[in-house]
Amino acid sequence: MTDSSVVPPLVYAFMGSSRDIAIGPVAVVSLLLGSLLQDEIDSSANPVGYRHLAFTATFFAGLTQFILGLFRLGFLIDFLSHAAIVGFMGGAAITIALQQLKGLLGIKKFTKDTDIVSVMSSVFSSARHGWNWNTILIGISFLIFLSVTKYIGKKQKKFFWVPAIAPLISVIISTVSVYATRADKHGVEIVKNIRKGINPPSVKEIFFSGQYAGKGFKIGVVSGMIALTEAVAIGRTFASMKDYQLDGNKEMIALGTMNIVGSMTSCYVATGSFSRSAVNYMSGCETAVSNIVMACVVLLTLALITPLFKYTPNAILASIIISAVVGLVDIEAVTLIWKIDKFDFIACMGAFFGVVFSSVEVGLVIAVSISFAKILLQVTRPRTAILGKVPRTATVYRNIQQYPDATKVSGILIVRVDSAIYFSNSNYVKERILRWLADEEEHVKENSQPRFQYLIIEMGPVTDIDTSGIHALEELFRALQKRDIKLVLANPGPVVVDKLHASKFQELIGEGRIFLTVADAVRICNSKMELEP
Repeated sequence: MTDSSVVPPLVYAFMGSSRDIAIGPVAVVSLLLGSLLQDEIDSSANPVGYRHLAFTATFFAGLTQFILGLFRLGFLIDFLSHAAIVGFMGGAAITIALQQLKGLLGIKKFTKDTDIVSVMSSVFSSARHGWNWNTILIGISFLIFLSVTKYIGKKQKKFFWVPAIAPLISVIISTVSVYATRADKHGVEIVKNIRKGINPPSVKEIFFSGQYAGKGFKIGVVSGMIALTEAVAIGRTFASMKDYQLDGNKEMIALGTMNIVGSMTSCYVATGSFSRSAVNYMSGCETAVSNIVMACVVLLTLALITPLFKYTPNAILASIIISAVVGLVDIEAVTLIWKIDKFDFIACMGAFFGVVFSSVEVGLVIAVSISFAKILLQVTRPRTAILGKVPRTATVYRNIQQYPDATKVSGILIVRVDSAIYFSNSNYVKERILRWLADEEEHVKENSQPRFQYLIIEMGPVTDIDTSGIHALEELFRALQKRDIKLVLANPGPVVVDKLHASKFQELIGEGRIFLTVADAVRICNSKMELEP
């Protein structure tokens, strides 16, 4: 299915909006797709069925991407947080590298499982008689060579082309060396025959009905979403570097179309490749024509010179893949995630360990689940804060935890709610405000300070409120009435004001209890307290 580097890039070149992204098969999506397909059909026992299911999954992956773009549902991919993607990509990289130990060590009997325990058990159990030292010598030597060239390209930007051509040089040298020494006669596994030319159309090989149609749909949706996430992330990265806009929905339609067409032309799921896109960027490519050039070069290679790769050792392919995927383990990003947000770090590690110790699917489920849990937690438990007056200012009130020098106003408790108030959090907001009030009342009692007569809620961050939110404010008002404390609102937005008026909430709390700013509310409340005996 080498056509994945020919047909999809050509389709994308005419439909996509990114100038830099390079289209083709990528390691993470290939691993995910291969793992999911292998769970359904054994590629060695039933290669034809396996190939048919791959085309089916590719078709549904493209269809998923196309529909998301057509109905402008691209926001769905944002549920995969950056932290989850970092962990998922790192875990996938480790899994890919472990799978390449078969080719790197020359092991013939290797586990089909992808988890680290099964793979390492298979590696060590075959250590005594299953490893081929000629293969290991080839693999390790070129792995070191590739690592050195990558280091050179990273340290010296003017030599960016060195790591780009290193894999091709490795393939040529290793192929010539194996052919010259006939190392294949001494246990070194080689690629053997690669069929020349382009594969035939595969429309008739797609399962549109039967038991494998549903399985192909499931695999396609998962792999399509991951491929879409990776492509959009890569496209946005390079678009921001060159200061142009990327049309997300147009990208989805382009990616979906190319995979649908690809499934009918013997291709499996293709997406944007970060490494190849980086080469495009560093080479000075300005348009998607680079995809056309790349497709033409691959086409000529398939048509003319594939027989030359007959003696290419599998070890060199394993070395190239390991060298490529090591960069997906982003230690710096993980460290930054830990420093910024511990919950994000949990999502990152959950995705990583799920992939490494179980499977790609489990890692993906864990990543999405933790990301959803974070969203639900933030929605249902919004932040609240007690405000105080910032010294040497007349009207500035800020969070006393952020500004320790800020002073509380005697007899007035000022609380800010940092979220819209909906059915999902309205009860929590009400109870949290009452807990703040109870804690502060106990504090003023212990210090023999005047009791609270007013509770001011700063509603600037409250962008919206629903009926449950208004009901919660009504309950808060009644709870305050029992304590002889008056409720005051400050700085509500236009949407909130309209809904409060529609519900006649201002009539319930009394006229003159809604103010433009906290400073105005404090000034009026202070003046009323001074008039009271």
